[in-house]
Amino acid sequence: MNYDALPLADLEVFAHVVARSGFAAAAREMGLTTSAVSRSIGRLELRLGVKLLHRTTRALSLTEVGSEVHEACMQMLMNAEQAVAMASAHRQQPQGVLRISAPVVFGDLWLAPLLPRFCSQWPDVHVQLGMSDAMVDLNAQGIDLAIRISTHEALPLSLVAQPLREVRYLLVAHRDYFETHPPLKSPADLSRHRCMTLGYGAFQNAVEFVPADASEASVAPPPVKIRLNTPLTIASSVGLVQALCSDADTGIGLVVDVVAEPAIAAGRLVQVLPRWQLTGGYAPRMAYAVHAPGPRIPPKLRAMLDFLQAVTKSSID
Repeated sequence: MNYDALPLADLEVFAHVVARSGFAAAAREMGLTTSAVSRSIGRLELRLGVKLLHRTTRALSLTEVGSEVHEACMQMLMNAEQAVAMASAHRQQPQGVLRISAPVVFGDLWLAPLLPRFCSQWPDVHVQLGMSDAMVDLNAQGIDLAIRISTHEALPLSLVAQPLREVRYLLVAHRDYFETHPPLKSPADLSRHRCMTLGYGAFQNAVEFVPADASEASVAPPPVKIRLNTPLTIASSVGLVQALCSDADTGIGLVVDVVAEPAIAAGRLVQVLPRWQLTGGYAPRMAYAVHAPGPRIPPKLRAMLDFLQAVTKSSID
């Protein structure tokens, strides 16, 4: 069927003319001129080959065939309105493929365990989670949402960012480590212990500490700088935790909190120097959910952002 050949716009004008019992009233309602409405009706009658309206200077009425065409016309418009309403409802319902990119460790240990719950809430959304520590290009790779662990100042201004949770680095050791090794009272005592770090990029063996309550001080204390004795580096927080849990004599490890927390909660590891906070290259960062800006956030993305925000709020509460 050639839909372009159908006089759909003229049929809509016809329906308005009948509903308002006049050309002028219909023209005002549709934002047209009276002459434009008159031409539309004349064009429709010529196209159909029948007279639809009896027109006098005082009144307007339907012809017999005009009444039949009007009935069919109203049914057509009602069907069109229903189609638009269904499409609108469909558009507002979260559905379709949602592509997410996350750093490997954070994605494995924090985000991935949450996703089955999201999919239960929104079964029409198909989540595809990719893991990469690289800064992916959202537009080039078709990514709807990415997780970035960064400071807010370092985030691209071209992206919209929603904070999720703080990410910190902790010093941890086997639960039995201090039964056979000297106690730690301050960062300076670390020189008497073997330590393990990630050993790449900013994650070297030069570390800085400030008191954990330093934010409450009127004057910021200078950081305490220490160079760790690191005979072993493992470029993975997961690998570091596995090594620490395997032997009480392994030493002290510097790992990301999202990896250490389950082992601490299970009693396999203990946090070292909990009253001190790492700063400098190991300063706390924030995990952000980032996405491209736009006049309208797709429902599937809005659902995920609201879900992650709810998770974050429940963990704080």
